[in-house]
Amino acid sequence: MRPTLPITSAGGSLRFLYHNPIGRVILKVLTRPFVSKIAGRYMESSLSKRRIKKFIKQNNIDLSIYQNEEWHSFNAFFHRHIKPEARPMGDPAAGELISPADSKLLIYPIKDGLVLPIKESEYTVASLLQNEALAKQYQNGWAVVFRLCVDDYHRYCFPASGEKEPDVFIPGKLHTVQPIALRMRPVFCENARSYTLLHTEQFGDVVQMEVGALMVGKIVNHDADVKKSVNAGEEKGYFAFGGSTIVLLFSENTFEPDTELIDNTRNDLETVIRFGEAVGKCVRSAHPV
Repeated sequence: MRPTLPITSAGGSLRFLYHNPIGRVILKVLTRPFVSKIAGRYMESSLSKRRIKKFIKQNNIDLSIYQNEEWHSFNAFFHRHIKPEARPMGDPAAGELISPADSKLLIYPIKDGLVLPIKESEYTVASLLQNEALAKQYQNGWAVVFRLCVDDYHRYCFPASGEKEPDVFIPGKLHTVQPIALRMRPVFCENARSYTLLHTEQFGDVVQMEVGALMVGKIVNHDADVKKSVNAGEEKGYFAFGGSTIVLLFSENTFEPDTELIDNTRNDLETVIRFGEAVGKCVRSAHPV
């Protein structure tokens, strides 16, 4: 059995920023482009190196599994490289789907009324993609949500081999006055996100989306504007500082997730998953594309 964690809500400071009227005004200031630029430059500068030792201690990070590197900034440390032997790969050739990242996993059947809780917001598949036609292709399929914490390895890979389309980027938005009405809860923010349509033989057309935090969690994808062939386990990109999320979407009758993952989600438990670990397999009747 894999380790699990109970699903928890955000801490007090995040609840204040996202759900309190005064907090949302503060958040509006914090997310102004000039503030983000200043914060980003600091995290990329040598001045931020002083944060590294404290961060390692606070989060009990085991550096022995990471490559020996000289970090010129906090962000360079944050998206550090792991030793390949520390993350054994599943067997994609045998039809296994591998996890794109170290994370806490939740999995949902895509049915009418599905709302995905992601980073202090809620999305339907259509609102997540901002593409109704594309969303319909995944009806009755599966949505797999990989939540990365700040102490996780923040580089991620392609979960299957195939041909990727150029990335689609959706900028984040903050609604401080008129929240979006979704189900019974108001949604005050939309996170910045980027998705790739991956054409695979084993799983059909798979959407791989990276979701960044509103203030932090910059998404850096390699070859984002390029259409090319990719291999399972090949690095797709990395997140800069901030907890972040990856979402995979599968159409009907293409992907069979491990039953343990389904059961854990039904019991409000996140499953702890590692980069490269098998999380399910292809359905052999899936049509190649």
